[in-house]
Amino acid sequence: MTEPRPAPTSRPLGQPFDLTGKRVWVAGHRGLVGGAVVRRLAREDCAVLCVGREDLDLTRQQAVEAWMEANRPDAVVMAAALVGGIKANDRRSAEFIHQNLAVQTNIIHAAWQAGVGKVLFLGSSCIYPRDVAQPMREDALLSGPLEPTNQWYAIAKIAGIRMAQAYRRQYGCDYISAMPTNLYGPGDNFDLDGGHVLPALLRKIHEAKVEGRGEVVLWGSGAPLREFLYVDDLADALVFLLKAYSADDHINVGSGEEITIKALAETIAGVVGYEGRFVFDTTMPDGTPRKLMDSGRLAALGWRPATDLRSGIAATYRWFLDNAERLRQ
Repeated sequence: MTEPRPAPTSRPLGQPFDLTGKRVWVAGHRGLVGGAVVRRLAREDCAVLCVGREDLDLTRQQAVEAWMEANRPDAVVMAAALVGGIKANDRRSAEFIHQNLAVQTNIIHAAWQAGVGKVLFLGSSCIYPRDVAQPMREDALLSGPLEPTNQWYAIAKIAGIRMAQAYRRQYGCDYISAMPTNLYGPGDNFDLDGGHVLPALLRKIHEAKVEGRGEVVLWGSGAPLREFLYVDDLADALVFLLKAYSADDHINVGSGEEITIKALAETIAGVVGYEGRFVFDTTMPDGTPRKLMDSGRLAALGWRPATDLRSGIAATYRWFLDNAERLRQ
């Protein structure tokens, strides 16, 4: 068995983690969350490490271990993941469970081998049971069956939480986990097949406006309730947790507000300037009926989001318009 090396920033568990002078690897820096974390870390007195998939395949264990040994980060933010909406999860179930399990296993184990001082694993609200009591508390994990449409991704993320806990308990590693609600913002995936509901809706409604279409067909009934968090708010929360949080339990990160899919579409239409009508295809699945996080533990620590939904959607739409040509390629 490979023995871990003492972390250069080793300290008793439960103590604050000072980012000053530290080397922080943001795994998945080109993604929605990773890009926001890089932007937020630019305000800290630390060095941000990034590596693209053309130079490091995170699904290859030996490659990850070699990169970690060569670059010696003091902290890791694990934002790398294969993500997508209901359609992508349903059609690519093997990819979702395999790639996510491989990436998180390789990074967590290599961090232990290299003596990394702090690791923040990023999960998802889909880890909670489909019919769990709302708002969803951290202790609801594994209390019931998962939502079938995204269970492959959810199982991988649950394994990541447990792996971080296991390394913390057996080896004394300061590994923590944060569970964000539904995210959106600059750098999102606006693909109509692979994207999450908000960016996919934004693109669909934008294209309907540009093409002069009088109606937009949406999946499901429009009744499910969803909570959304602007990605730069999440990045601020993650940096807050990286510095201030050190405990075995994962912690929820949400906005505390929810909206129906129908009302979300109407809000996006208002931002985009679309005046057509919406038609709901009830032959398609709704997914989980309601998903609201209980973020009371995080609020008690002193953090709250700063961006309201309409303002966040407007900022996201501006980014979409500025990058429309590249997104079409």
